[in-house]
Amino acid sequence: MFGLGMQEILLILVVVMIVFGAKNLPEIGSGLGRAIKNFKKATTEPEEIDVTPSSKKKDEDA
Repeated sequence: MFGLGMQEILLILVVVMIVFGAKNLPEIGSGLGRAIKNFKKATTEPEEIDVTPSSKKKDEDA
């Protein structure tokens, strides 16, 4: 994991807690989770979306 040991990870977590505070960490975590979820959703959706109304589409096919 990027060559980080347990001491380095603990140091990073302590610095994050000092900078953001313990009360804001759940908000930051949920925001990060939503961002990852939206990114995954955006990569799996089709690139083009057909916005043609269904009535016009049926007339063109006939």
